[in-house]
Amino acid sequence: MIAYLDASALVKRYIVERGSRETIALTGESEMTATSIVSRAEVVAALAKAARTGVVTQELARNARRLFIGDWPDLVRVPMTEALVERAEGLAWEHGLRGYDSVQLASALTWQESVAAEIVLATFDQQLWDAAKRAGLKAWPAERPGGTAALEQPPDETDDTD
Repeated sequence: MIAYLDASALVKRYIVERGSRETIALTGESEMTATSIVSRAEVVAALAKAARTGVVTQELARNARRLFIGDWPDLVRVPMTEALVERAEGLAWEHGLRGYDSVQLASALTWQESVAAEIVLATFDQQLWDAAKRAGLKAWPAERPGGTAALEQPPDETDDTD
C-alpha cells in the first residue's frame, strides 16, 4: 500500500488524538509515504497552535516538532510547481476547498500519477476527504472523519495497549 498524508494526518503521528494509533499503523504498513512540501509548515503551525491554545504543553509540542523534523527526510515530498498550483486552483473551485487543502489534493493526485499506482490519501479533514473521494482517490480512514480530541501524551509506537 502507498500512502499520502495531509497535515491533519501527519500531526496525529506526533500528538496523540483520536486516530493517532491508526495513522501510525497506516504509515507502518505503507511501502512509501508521501506528503506535500507545504505540509512541513502546516504541521509545525498545528503543533505551535496546539501549544498556544493549551491542547498540549510547550514541552510536548517542542518534542513533537523535533520528531517531525527528524522524520521529514523519510517522507516522499511532492514539490510545489506552477502546474501543481494551477491544478490546485481548479480543485479549489470545483470542490470548494480551502487553499492548502486544494494543494494537498493536487499533490496526492499528481503523486498517484507519477507512481502509476493507487494511493491512499489519509486526511482527517472532512471537506478534503469528500473531495478526494469525488476525485477518484481512495480516502482514509474508511469512515468519513469527525471531530478529534487531544490526549495527554505523545504517541508511543511500541505501546500495544488500547
